[in-house]
Amino acid sequence: MDIKIIKDKITKEELKKIAEERFGDLAKAVVDVEQGIMAVGGELHADEEVLLVEQEGSQREYTWGINLYPDRVGDDFIEYDSMINLKPTFGNRTRNVENAIIREQIKKVVGKLVKG
Repeated sequence: MDIKIIKDKITKEELKKIAEERFGDLAKAVVDVEQGIMAVGGELHADEEVLLVEQEGSQREYTWGINLYPDRVGDDFIEYDSMINLKPTFGNRTRNVENAIIREQIKKVVGKLVKG
């Protein structure tokens, strides 16, 4: 499974196929909150982040690792847990996304890109 950069939209059904091919019930994704895009389908969040940086010019301070659970709804759909979220320089000292504003930005980007 190749990593896909999502700029327009991806369906929950497509996410479900990506999840089943890799981890069963979840798809890893990295969201660039500045550009409003995300990468999905990697084995590691770090691989997705590198692709966004190299191909899309993303900056590390705006990229956040999440897990998407296509079979879940509401707040259970997104999990804000990734090693790439350890960014003490940018005020995030855990694997979780601690800043509520950034979490909202992530939700908006995911909401815009994931349909159905």
